[in-house]
Amino acid sequence: MGIGDRLLAKTANIGSKPAETSHQQRPVSAEARTSPGRLMDAQNRINSAQARIKELETQLEERAALEVPLDSLVEIDGRRRKLTAEQFQELKSNLAQHALATPILVRALPDARYEIVAGHNRVAAYRELGRATIRANVASIEEGEIEFAAFFSNLLSPSLTDFEKYWNFKRLQELSGLTRTEISESAGLSKSHVTRIFSFDALPDAAKVALAERPERLGSNAAQKLAALTEAGKAEKVIEAVRRLVDDEAFTQDKAVSFVAEKPRVATPSATVVRTGKRKVCEVSTRNGVVGVRFFEKDATEAEQWGQRIAEFINQTLRESEQD
Repeated sequence: MGIGDRLLAKTANIGSKPAETSHQQRPVSAEARTSPGRLMDAQNRINSAQARIKELETQLEERAALEVPLDSLVEIDGRRRKLTAEQFQELKSNLAQHALATPILVRALPDARYEIVAGHNRVAAYRELGRATIRANVASIEEGEIEFAAFFSNLLSPSLTDFEKYWNFKRLQELSGLTRTEISESAGLSKSHVTRIFSFDALPDAAKVALAERPERLGSNAAQKLAALTEAGKAEKVIEAVRRLVDDEAFTQDKAVSFVAEKPRVATPSATVVRTGKRKVCEVSTRNGVVGVRFFEKDATEAEQWGQRIAEFINQTLRESEQD
């Protein structure tokens, strides 16, 4: 079980931290400037989150969940897990027929408002069902602790799509200041895996906007290929391919890559055969602004003379056109 999952499981019925600990402040330390220092700082934050979980365990069952008005809840961008339409409908149908088994987790804010820590999709389902309140547990958890712990839980979740992992990596960088190499070491992932996940970063913005609607439609392997094609100057086709992926179930990732990588078809040159009687004299062809004349057999010796005549004909035609 990941750190974030343990946090949610162990704080199922927490009200708030004890009064004697609520005013304690975390020690302030200078920001680590070296790579090893930043990596150590990241690990210290994880250890701090784990210690915080143990502290919260002692508060189980101390307070019952509250009925919180839905209009008092504040959602933080980037925290909500993206569900497919089918998954969300299944959740909504379940909540329509059964009581909420696990209360959502919130943090108290000023003016009787609450920040959603976990349970965004349950809140969305309740809103669509026309409910006015939802059961919630209020926990006094410092923002940095829960965010940092949740990142690693989400990143290693097998149900998380590669595109969502990419966004989590991006947010983790903003939170911790770690490099990609440091992230791979902190998360215990190979550098190649992290590099592949970050391939989404090279996709056109319009493609990422479309993909956010259905992140499960594109994995990191195909994203890496599309990113390379984007850098090769095929951004517009990549956008078109991703939009087709999102809209068309029959359009697979392999088809998307093939569609973008496909070379434009070369127009077949048109040709006219010049004859005298049944004998072929020459063939006149045009392709991409080039006119070619190919003589057959014995007439080939007269090619140079015909070339001069053609040039004279073009010059004469241009002179007559200028006079007109």
